[in-house]
Amino acid sequence: MLMAECSNSIGRQVGVLAHRSGNISHVIVGDAKGIFIPELDNFPLGRKVLRGLRLIHTHLNNERLNQDDITDLSLLRLDALIIIGMRDGLPDTVTLAHLPSSDRSIPYEVLGPVPFHGMDRAFEDFDVFISSIEEGLETRRAGFDIKDKRERSVLVSVSTSPRYEQEDSMEELKELAKASNVVVVDSVLQRVKVINPKYLLGKGKIQELVINAMNKGATLLIFDQDLNASQTKDISDLTELKVIDRSQLILDIFARRAHSKDGKVQVELAQLRYRLPRLTGKGTAMSRLMGGIGGRGPGEMKLEVDRRRVRERITLLEKELKSLSLARQQRKARRVAMGIPIISIIGYTNAGKSTLLNNLTKSSTFVEDKMFATLDTASKRLRFPKERDVIITDTVGFIRDLPKDLMSAFRATLEELEDADLLLHVVDISNPRFEQQIQSVEKILADLDLSEKAVLLAFNKEDLIDRKEAEAISHRFNAVSISALRPETFRRLMNTIENKLWPL
Repeated sequence: MLMAECSNSIGRQVGVLAHRSGNISHVIVGDAKGIFIPELDNFPLGRKVLRGLRLIHTHLNNERLNQDDITDLSLLRLDALIIIGMRDGLPDTVTLAHLPSSDRSIPYEVLGPVPFHGMDRAFEDFDVFISSIEEGLETRRAGFDIKDKRERSVLVSVSTSPRYEQEDSMEELKELAKASNVVVVDSVLQRVKVINPKYLLGKGKIQELVINAMNKGATLLIFDQDLNASQTKDISDLTELKVIDRSQLILDIFARRAHSKDGKVQVELAQLRYRLPRLTGKGTAMSRLMGGIGGRGPGEMKLEVDRRRVRERITLLEKELKSLSLARQQRKARRVAMGIPIISIIGYTNAGKSTLLNNLTKSSTFVEDKMFATLDTASKRLRFPKERDVIITDTVGFIRDLPKDLMSAFRATLEELEDADLLLHVVDISNPRFEQQIQSVEKILADLDLSEKAVLLAFNKEDLIDRKEAEAISHRFNAVSISALRPETFRRLMNTIENKLWPL
C-alpha cells in the first residue's frame, strides 16, 4: 500500500528488491514507464538457478507485463516478478511472473492478475512455491553432475559467410572447446547480412541467446568470431556469464599445454597482448574478461593490474624471448656445423605429427587425440640407410585464423622452420575439411615467407578411409599416404624423403 501511495504521489514507478529472508536490498525509483535495476554485485548468481531476489514494482496505469519486465526476470534470474497494477492512484491488481519450472516451450509463467486485497490467499506459502520452482529448474538441468566443476558453454557463431563454412568452423570450435575441457551444452549459428557492431546480433536476439544459455545451465559463451574490446564489454554487460572469443579459447589451450620455458614465455606474452586493450571497465565486467576459462595459465595476473604494469611485463617478456632466441641460434649453429639435414614436421593441429615423430624415431613425445595436444617443440635424430642421419623436429600445430598475438609471440619459434631442409606437411586425410586445412597451413607458411621451402605432403590416417580413395587423393596431390600408427607404411615416406634430401 505504501509503495502505491509513493508511486502515485510522484507519478513514477517504484520498486523494491527483496531477499528470501524478507530484507529489502534495493529501493528503486523509475519514471512513468519503467524502472532501471542497478548492478547486483552483492547477490551473484554463480551456478545457482535463481538469484534469491524478487522484484516488486508498480505499474501506474494497471498495465500488463511488458517485454522489459520479462527480460529482467529472465536475464537476472529473479525468484519472481510481482507487479502491482494501480487504478485511480490505488492498488488494484497483483500479477506474479516466474521462470517455468517444467515446460521448456514457454519463457515464463504468469499467475494473475488477482485483486490486490485477495493476494494473500492467491500467493500463500510463497517460500514453498519458490522452492518448487527452483527444484523444477534444477531438474531441467538434469544430466549435469553438480560436482563437475568444468565450464559449461554455449558456442555462438554470427557470420556473413556461407552456411557450410560456418558449420565447418563451428565443428572446429567444438573440438577446441573439448581440448580446453569445456562441456558444450548447445551451439547457435546465425547468418546475418550485416554484423551488428555492438553485439554482433541485434540486442533482442543476443538477449534471447543469453536467456537460452542460462536456461541450459551454461556458465560461458564462446563466440567463433573474434570480439573487439567494446563488443566483449557490451555483451558482458547483458549477462553474468563469462564471454570469450575464439582467440581467447586458443590462448587458454596454449596456456594449459605450455611446459617449456620458451612455451610459457610465449604464451604469457600472447595473453598479455590480447588482454591489454581489454583492461577497461570495473566490477564484474572486469572479472568476465580475466583468465579465459576458469582464469588459468602461466600468464595469469591479478584482476586489478593496470595498463602500465602490463606494458612493463610485456617489455620484460620480449627481452626474455630475445634471450631464448639467442640460445636457439646457438643450437642452430651447432647443427649447421655437424652438417646434418633438418626435417621439420608441420601441419594442422591434431593431424598426427607427434605420433608420426614417436613411431619414426621410437621416442615418447606426449600425444593425445585433442587439438594442440603438443605445444612444445621436440627434436629427434632419425637414421636412414647408408649411415645417413637427419634431425627431425615436431612443431606446434597450425590452425586457421591463428590469433595474431599468438602468431606474433610464436614467430621466433616458427622462424626455426627457415633452417629446415625439408618441411614434412602432415595432413589428416580422414578429416572432411583436409583441403581447407592444407590451405590454412600454406597461408601461414606464406605469412612466414616460407612458401619457397621444399615441402613433402604426407597424408596420415590412411587406415581410416578406403584404400583406393587414399591412393587417388595422394596421386592428385602428389603426396605420400601413411598411417602414423603403422610403421609398416613408412617405407614409401622414408624413400621419398631420402630422394628429396639426397637426390641421385
